[in-house]
Amino acid sequence: MGQLIKSFPNGTFLEYDRGSFDQWCVYLTDVDGKRKPPRDMDYFTDIKNLADQYGVDKVYEDYVRVYDLTGKEVSSAVLDTISQISQGYQSAAIQVDILFSILYMAMIAEEKKRGTRLGKRIKRLGIHYLLIENKPVNEAANFMRGMGWRDIDRLCVERGF
Repeated sequence: MGQLIKSFPNGTFLEYDRGSFDQWCVYLTDVDGKRKPPRDMDYFTDIKNLADQYGVDKVYEDYVRVYDLTGKEVSSAVLDTISQISQGYQSAAIQVDILFSILYMAMIAEEKKRGTRLGKRIKRLGIHYLLIENKPVNEAANFMRGMGWRDIDRLCVERGF
């Protein structure tokens, strides 16, 4: 059992625990007790489906609100804000709360990586590429593989973050 970060009304919860290279791996445990680290492909698919249903602008703007609040430490105020944001998605509120909480935790993990030069911007670039540039999920989840940090940084700066 790792460090519990957030529990949801449907019985699922999120925690940090040891992953392959640090203790900031995000784990989602579902109602059946199945625990797994969400992968980029998983939550990129979910966020793309959400944008198809609620509009790219709304989903991206809500994501950027969370992005702007993200630092190096988990904040209960930010987790509460994510829950409030998710209420704007009516019947999908719990799923959106989980999705944005996963993204929040993943961005914190990026901020905590030793020697990072990109931090949370790496996640924003992927979400921007997916939603604003309307790229397929697989491409958005994988296009930075093998790129150096300077190239990724340049892509971020070109997009204003």
